[in-house]
Amino acid sequence: MSTTPPSRAPSTTDPRPGEGHATGTPVADEGPLAFWRALGPRGRRAFGGAFGGYALDSYDYFTLPLSMVALAAYFGLDSGQTGLITTVTLVVSAVGGAVAGVVADRIGRVKALMITVVTYAVFTVACGFAPNYETLLLFRGLQGLGFGGEWAVGAILVAEYASARHRGRTLGAIQSSWAVGWGLSVLVYTLVFSFAGDDLAWRVMFWTGALPALLVLWVRRRVQDAPEAAAVRRESTEKGSFAAIFRPGTAGEPGLLRTTVFAGLLSTGVQGGYYTLATWVPTYLKSERGLSVVGTGSYLTFLISGAFAGYLTGGYLTDRLGRRRNIWLFAVLSAVCGLAYTHIPDGANTLLLILGFPLGFCMSAIFSGFGSYLSELYPTAVRGTGQGFTYNTGRAVGAVFPTLVGYLADSWGVGGALVFGALGYGLAALALLGLPETRGKELR
Repeated sequence: MSTTPPSRAPSTTDPRPGEGHATGTPVADEGPLAFWRALGPRGRRAFGGAFGGYALDSYDYFTLPLSMVALAAYFGLDSGQTGLITTVTLVVSAVGGAVAGVVADRIGRVKALMITVVTYAVFTVACGFAPNYETLLLFRGLQGLGFGGEWAVGAILVAEYASARHRGRTLGAIQSSWAVGWGLSVLVYTLVFSFAGDDLAWRVMFWTGALPALLVLWVRRRVQDAPEAAAVRRESTEKGSFAAIFRPGTAGEPGLLRTTVFAGLLSTGVQGGYYTLATWVPTYLKSERGLSVVGTGSYLTFLISGAFAGYLTGGYLTDRLGRRRNIWLFAVLSAVCGLAYTHIPDGANTLLLILGFPLGFCMSAIFSGFGSYLSELYPTAVRGTGQGFTYNTGRAVGAVFPTLVGYLADSWGVGGALVFGALGYGLAALALLGLPETRGKELR
């Protein structure tokens, strides 16, 4: 299977969706902010809506891992039960993501984006009022409905504005907002848990999840779907069709079944590895490395700084190296860094601090190509359905990894059980063998 990009290099005068691009007017396409200039005014507003939505999605997600030790003590939970909360969130997010993709194809990207943001905000706040473990599990699962759909919808919205030349770095910049939300959650966690007792602090963390509601008001007034892509979607007879993304190929039509299967496996591997580390590293730092609240926050700062740099660098490399090569490179590096991080000898906490940066860098850079790659694998009419289904199916199946770590942590220790993250990255590397290279592809 060839991985060579199309021979036609995107022109600086290629028409692009949105304001200022349909006329073929030359747009500067060099320099670190070239992707921003190429978006045009409408595209920049869409970028702002998707960036804010994903940052706050990340913030709401990390309220749980950061509060997990306090939650376990409050409700008397073992490691398996705490891991199950994460698994339920991610499994339900697969349903939410698949449904959001269909909704985005049928009623539009912006409307679907607002629905997902409101959903995850409402149920994150509700978690703070949970009187028992079972209620918390229910509310966290419902939060997953919105959590699962936001990224896929926001990524498609921006991808349809972005030029083929810059799509990788544009979506990489969107992906970097995950680190922004993660960093904000660590800052709030440090403040809240420093000034409030654990029994109240975990509830306050969830209550701050109301922040995304403010974003919805701005998106409703300022953001629109990309006009050309919206026109194609409206005219299609197959929009929002699960049958279309599972249709096998024929002699006259390639079909999308193969793409859907391998894209789902790719997403499973990457997210299995990522959520294993993202869920359990805070617990690992506190329970096995003996760090305080402030100490944990300091170590996570290195990890998050690396993540932010990784998202931006990975976005650039996915345009330079291609989608497949970028994902393969960082799958290997993420597995190596993850194993090294969790096997640092006791007492070598300075090394643990330093290694947090490359670990965050690698496990985040691999995601930078996802928004552009999945968008390019599917046609406009079913782009939301295809991307929403494959990305969030990966979340659901990958969610088994944090639960395995939780159940094995009692006998292996959290650090030893985290080896399962490396297996996820190995699966991702293998899945790439069944997918084509799409760098330079125009979205139609």
